[in-house]
Amino acid sequence: MPNHIEGPIARTLVPRGLYARAALILFLPVVVVTLVVSVMFLQRHFDGVTRQMTSSMAHELEFVARQVALSESPDEARLAGKVVAAPLELELQLPAKPEGGDRRLFYDFSGRIVTEVLRDALPQVLSVDLASNDKRVDVVLEGPWGPYLLSFDRRRVSASNPHQLLVLMVFTSLLMSGIATIFLRNQLRPIRRLAYAAEEYGKGRMVPYRPSGAVEVRSAGTAFLDMRNRLERQNEQRKLMMSGISHDLRTPLTRLRLGLSMMSSDMPPDDEDIASLEADIAEMNRMVDGFLDYARDDAQDSQPEPTAAAAFVEAVVADAQRAGQRADLVLFEGDRDGLATFRPDMLRRALENLIGNAVRYGSRAELDAALGPRSLRIGVEDDGPGIPEDSLETAMRPFTRLDPSRRRNSAQGAGLGLAIAADVVRAHGGQLRLGRGDKLGGLRAEIVIPR
Repeated sequence: MPNHIEGPIARTLVPRGLYARAALILFLPVVVVTLVVSVMFLQRHFDGVTRQMTSSMAHELEFVARQVALSESPDEARLAGKVVAAPLELELQLPAKPEGGDRRLFYDFSGRIVTEVLRDALPQVLSVDLASNDKRVDVVLEGPWGPYLLSFDRRRVSASNPHQLLVLMVFTSLLMSGIATIFLRNQLRPIRRLAYAAEEYGKGRMVPYRPSGAVEVRSAGTAFLDMRNRLERQNEQRKLMMSGISHDLRTPLTRLRLGLSMMSSDMPPDDEDIASLEADIAEMNRMVDGFLDYARDDAQDSQPEPTAAAAFVEAVVADAQRAGQRADLVLFEGDRDGLATFRPDMLRRALENLIGNAVRYGSRAELDAALGPRSLRIGVEDDGPGIPEDSLETAMRPFTRLDPSRRRNSAQGAGLGLAIAADVVRAHGGQLRLGRGDKLGGLRAEIVIPR
């Protein structure tokens, strides 16, 4: 479906930058509101005020006109009119020269209402002059002794200083626009920093970045950091895997090469030589399987699903027992029917690696689990020699093998069991904790993931 906003007209009129677009969204309503208030409120308000004030003034003019009309001579009319007009702050001129018609300045919008109200209230009005002196109103009326002029201050029929409200509105709009600009700039600065960090990372450079700004921007920044850390961790793991493959496979390949070079058609290999070659091939097969398990991320694409925690742990222990491993679930705390949301395939791989390590370096593994209101905890403890306190962090790195004396059997691993488990737990938003077991005295690995 085409996006009409991206048409040629929109590209010409609408700014391309986020700051300019946000400023347009912010300032356009301010301008529109100012115009609407000026046109609708001010015009209607001052029109109403002008109409009301002019109507009151028309009553005073009508009172003076009545006194003039009741007089019996021009002199008596002039005297009676001035006696009444003076207290009302009106100036009377009798006789007066009739004007040619109503006059007002082109920008005097309230003058139209003054003229209209005066003519409606006083039928004897001949002309209304608002242009000769914009501070005075000259009204010529028809009387029994000829036309006469009544003049008064313009402020008596129009609201005084209406421009003050306009100036106040403009000043307030500019002030609020300035404050909004500062606020908008502060809100957009974290977005620019995030864009700069993402752009630099796309070029292969990592710049310091700390999420800041609004909640949505912080969420985007945190997601970017998680993505960047995950990509860096994957790149590091791939580098380690390639170096681990070249290093770990070199020894069995060398033994195979030497064994094959010592064979000849005259002397067929004996059973011991064949068993050694098969052992090297089996060791290489285990290493390759470990590499593939570590590099495989298909299970990570699966969606987390609510799973009965107790039944899941019991199923993993049962599978380990069928495989000949001495593993037992000794304790489960919490609701046995309670559900936890996780990826069953990934978590199964992690537990299987922990159980495998436990029975490889010890003689048995004991599991305990606890389902709390917010988290699921699964512990795997063995009776082996354990891991020194200063080597716990190193043990979770890929292709890491500690002192060979820890092994009680001849099984050789690729040093990926704890690394795989740590990656799985990290993908669930949890953590893998290693320490000394209180019950069996060996290594205790504890998985904690949010429920």
